[in-house]
Order: sequence, then C-alpha cells, then structure tokens
Amino acid sequence: MLVGEGKPGIGGEPLPGQKLKSTYSVFPEGMGSDAPAWVAFDKQVLSFDAYFEEEVPDKNQELYRIRHCKIYFYLEDDTIQVIEPQVKNSGITQGTIVRRHRIPLPPPHEDQFYTIDHFNINIEVILYARKYTIIDCDQFTKNFLRKMGVRLNPPTGRPDDPYAKERQKILDSMKPLRPYERIDTLRQFLDHDGHVLRFFCVWDDPESMFHDPRELVLHYYLSDDTIDIKEIIPVNSGRDAVPLFLRRDKLPKYAPTGLYPPGTITSRTVLNVLGKLGHYILDNRKTGAVHQEFYRDSDLKIGAVINVWGRKIMLCDCDEFTKEYYRTKYGIEDFTPVPFKAPPPPKSEKMFPPYTGFGSEEDSLCSCMGLLPKPPQKDFKKFMEKDRSGVESNILRFLAKLVTDSPIDKDRKFIISYFLSDDTISVFEHIQQNTGILGGKFLERGRIKKPGQELFKSEPSEYFNAQNLFVGARVCFHGHNFFLVDADEYTFNYMEKHANEFSVADIGVILKKLKDITELRSREIRQVFAATDPEHTKVIEYEPFRDLIVSITDGVFSEHEIRTLGRYYSVREEYEMDLHFLLAVAQEQLKKNNFENFEQLSAVLIYNDREKCGVLPHETCRTICKSFKLPLAGDDLQALLTMFEDDRKQVEYKKLVDGLNWRKNQIPAFQTIKDPLKTEDDWRGQPPSFAVKGIKYLPLLDDLFGKEE
Repeated sequence: MLVGEGKPGIGGEPLPGQKLKSTYSVFPEGMGSDAPAWVAFDKQVLSFDAYFEEEVPDKNQELYRIRHCKIYFYLEDDTIQVIEPQVKNSGITQGTIVRRHRIPLPPPHEDQFYTIDHFNINIEVILYARKYTIIDCDQFTKNFLRKMGVRLNPPTGRPDDPYAKERQKILDSMKPLRPYERIDTLRQFLDHDGHVLRFFCVWDDPESMFHDPRELVLHYYLSDDTIDIKEIIPVNSGRDAVPLFLRRDKLPKYAPTGLYPPGTITSRTVLNVLGKLGHYILDNRKTGAVHQEFYRDSDLKIGAVINVWGRKIMLCDCDEFTKEYYRTKYGIEDFTPVPFKAPPPPKSEKMFPPYTGFGSEEDSLCSCMGLLPKPPQKDFKKFMEKDRSGVESNILRFLAKLVTDSPIDKDRKFIISYFLSDDTISVFEHIQQNTGILGGKFLERGRIKKPGQELFKSEPSEYFNAQNLFVGARVCFHGHNFFLVDADEYTFNYMEKHANEFSVADIGVILKKLKDITELRSREIRQVFAATDPEHTKVIEYEPFRDLIVSITDGVFSEHEIRTLGRYYSVREEYEMDLHFLLAVAQEQLKKNNFENFEQLSAVLIYNDREKCGVLPHETCRTICKSFKLPLAGDDLQALLTMFEDDRKQVEYKKLVDGLNWRKNQIPAFQTIKDPLKTEDDWRGQPPSFAVKGIKYLPLLDDLFGKEE
C-alpha cells in the first residue's frame, strides 16, 4: 500500500493521472454567501424507498422475505439512517435497522464513505454486506438530485412478499363467526364529553293523595344521548330519598301501540338463509327491523311535555349552559320559564320574648336563637381595624361639663372617651384641687344605652355611637346630663378625615347648609364681615367669626360645625421645630431598631454626588434613605431633610449623616426634655397647642356666593 498515493502535488494540484478521494459530498458553488454544508443543509434530508431480501432457512412456508424500508441521507454531514416501518403482526423486530452515522463503502474501497454521488433510483447499494435496492424517492429528493446534475433513473415497482401475500389471501377468505357491523360513536364522545344539558321539570302525580307537584332535574348527556332524572325532595316532605328518579339510559318515545316486548328492538338484524342449517348473515338493509325513536336534544325545550315511561313531565326551565347551547345550535332566543312553583307563603315574623333583666340583652337574645345557647359574636373585623395601632389610638376624647343648677357641680370637668374598636364609652373626672370632690374614674368602660327606652322589651336597645358625640352635643349617661364643650386635636382630625361618617365635620355638607340659609342675604353678609374687619386685613379673629355665624344661622349650627368651618378657613402659623429635639427623637428610633449602617449610607450618598460638592437634591436623599429602610416616619424624615437644606434647596448630606449617627454624635438626654411630646393620654381638656386664631373670611364668602366682581 502506497502511503503517499493520495498526496497532491505542489500547490494542492493533483498530479497527472491522480484521482483524489473526496472525503465529503461536493456541492457546486451557487449564488450568495459560501456557507458550510452543516449550515446550508441543516434539517434537509433525502428520503429513498428501498427493500432487501432476507433468507428464511428454518420455515417451509417461505424461503425468503421481502422487507421494505426507508433510507435517509442527511445532507449536513453525509450520515445515513435505515428505518423499517412497523407492520402489524409481522412477528419480527422492526424500526431502526442502521443507526445514523457515516457508512463506509464496500471493499475494496472501505477507506471511503458514501456521498450523495452514490445514490440514484433503481440502483443497488450495499450497507454492511446487505444489499438494498432503491426503487423510488420523494419529490424533494428528486428536485435536489436534478439540481445536482444527476440523471434520475425511472422508478421500479415494489415486489410483494410471497408469504405475506399468501397470508392476506387466507385472511380475506375468512369470515367472522358472528355478524359484525361497526357503530362508531367515538367522534360524538370526544366532541361532547362532559357536556350536559340541565332542565328543571315538574311532574304532577295523579296518584298522589294531595296532587302536589314533584320537582325534578333532567340531565341530557350530549356524549351518548342518554338521560337521567333526579328528584328534588323538599325538607320534611315524608318521602324516601332515592338516588335517582330515572337511571341514565336512552329514553324511548312512547309508542302508540304500547311498549315493545324484549328482543324486538336490536341494534343489528340477521337473516337465516339456510333454514334449519342455521347459517346467518348480516342484514345490511335491515329488512323487517323495528325502529324505535329516542328523545334527542331537539325534542327538549322549555314548555315541552315528555313521556317518561308513562309519566307526563313538563320542562319548565334550564341553566345558562343549556340556553347557550340551544342559542348556538338551533337559534332559539326565547327561554321564558314556565311558572310551576306556588308562591311561597309569607314568612311569619319571628317574635322574641321581652328582656328578662338577667345578663345583657344580646346574651339573652342568643338563648332564643337555638336550643344550644351561644355567646354573642363580637365584630372582630371592626376590632382589628379600629384597635390601637402605633400612634393611631382610634379613641375620640371630649371635654364635658355637667348640665346642672348646682354651683358645686358646674365647675366639674369630665373627659369622655369613645373607643371606636367596640363602641364603648368611659368617663373620667379631672382632678381639681380644693374642690372637695375626688376625681378619677367616673363611669366604667362599656356600652351606654340611650335614655327614654323601655327596659323590658323585645326589640334591641339603641346605644350611643360615634355620631352622637360632637362638640356642642348634650348626652345623658345613666341619668347624668353632659354638655360636650371641646375635643382634642386627634378627634377633630379623625372626624374630618372620615367626613363621610360624621356630617358635623364634613365641610361640603356644612357649606351647603350655610349656603341654603344665607343665599338671599349675600350683600348684607358681605357688609357684616367687612365691618368686622375695619383695617381690611382679610382676617378676623375666631370669636367674632363664631358670633357672626351664630347670628347669621340663628343658632342652627352646632359648635362642632362652627369649629370645622373655622379650622378649614383658618390662618395656620408655621412654627420652627427644634433641630436638636428632632435629631434626638430620630436617634432614639435608630437606636431602638439597631441601625448602624451610617458608613455605608454616607458612601452611597458620596457616590451619587457626581460633582463632589457636598449637597444632593431633596428627592435623591429621600430615595436613598428609604432604600436603607431607615426606621423613621415619612413626616419625620421629610422634616429632617428640610432642616439640612441650604439656600438652593439642596441637602447637606454629610451633616445629615453626622446628626443621625448616634454612635459618634449622640445628643445628651437633657436636650430631649426641652419640649416633651404630649401624648393623648396626658390630655386634660386644655386648649390645644395649635389653636385657631385667625379666619380668612374672603375665601368663605367666595365659596358661598361666588367671587365678587
């Protein structure tokens, strides 16, 4: 064997008389980019129809066997795969005969592989000593070979397997032992499996003693045209509860001559062609067959009467799926139900016995609801929403005085607390020195009934609610008359925030009410307000404003409505918060939450300062602080950032971080006592720190009468 036989000459050119062996298929150059074969021919396969003969040495019935197969040639890498299609009851293992790989040529050229040039129609190829005869190929393969310049041979016929042909003759000559007719219902089952039409029916049983109608539910199964019926048995009707009124089956229409005897109706008809010899054949013409009609979906509609084995049942209504089915298939739009139920008798009002006086009214009422008494249920959802949460106490506090002629009791002050979580009220008396009256708890916390109600009655009593308490209201708690004269700041804010629940704090309702009273006296009222402001400052004090509203409305407005009006149009004085106190509060919050990432916070602020000028915009600092999850309220953080702003509204972030760093720059404790926070529990009915002083009356007049020209 010459080793250098296939070595080309200088420059890669073949030597004279030398034939170079091609490693892969050679494709002619075409137009466009010169892409490699594994890209240009990706997922392109040539398919050839072939067969091969296989000897059968161990059987007398056949000497050889013809096995048909498919030869696939993959253009991307010149690999070949041979697959034999599955043949039913062949008795041999079929499928992949040769797995996909490059196949070498038969000897003496086993150092080369099959390429596209070795394939054509009506030729023989040898793959691993087995001879395959190619008889045809698909259209794509023909077109591709023609483009490659291959002249295709004419296709040949496919030879038959002698043994398979003989077996087919035997099978064709055999007949089934019984008449066979295929009834295919698979398509209907696959299309309508799980689709059920439901009708509400009624059956007037004539044999019933009281001729009461029986309510039924009819189900029509579209998958096999079967029907079942279930009876709706009322409670305490005395009837036995049976699973089904009619089991699921095809429901025949009632024949005029009555029911057919068993065996008359069959799915197939056979004929005895040889008399006593008993040779039967299938009657495809169905001569003499008895045809019985069954109820179909087209026979069922609202108002129709069907015969269910002698019982007349009327279809009165159907569900939404059934309506949509008939609307789509049959175009029916009228689904007016047939009334079949008698109107229910008027429900008798449940009478409760009067309250006995033992326990609470709610607890006594629960003993009348059932045989097993249960404790009264509390409104847990309201309790979770209105319970104390952080700084939100959900407690309305009012300052009250006794309505009495006694000179001793006139000066007594009381704090009435209304708890929104459970609608309870507690009353505490403010301790005053040298009065001879012990202060403290005046009334235990609990729900308080409104006065003037009968004690022993069947109806539940009415209790005081949050809407009954407002500044200027008169309430009576267990015989003690109180006049509410003031409220704390939280109460005013809460009522104004929930103005839809409190009409006395709804500025829209108050303005409408005031407009209805003063609409005809607009000029006169403008002159009265102008006379109260001789210096034309457009602001008047609260007391003259209150006196004007009282005189204009003739006492119709309550004190709370006047205060709401004044608070809405008031001139609020801005105050300067102490920076040290604000930093002390912030450091206390950071210390409680173990926040110590001050160096990382400073590094992020410096990184965002591209110009390295030591300041950042307000929103940028706020966003960065929120990203670090500083345990500070939004208002407190906003105030701190405002404190460290310069003249250009830029935050000096270095001073801000140094002020918050409680590790290095902790503020002494005595500085935090400079202006202690006033909690709601310390409120004693004194005037709030932020009081209404001046009222801007011009916006009020503009809202009432419009802007004056």
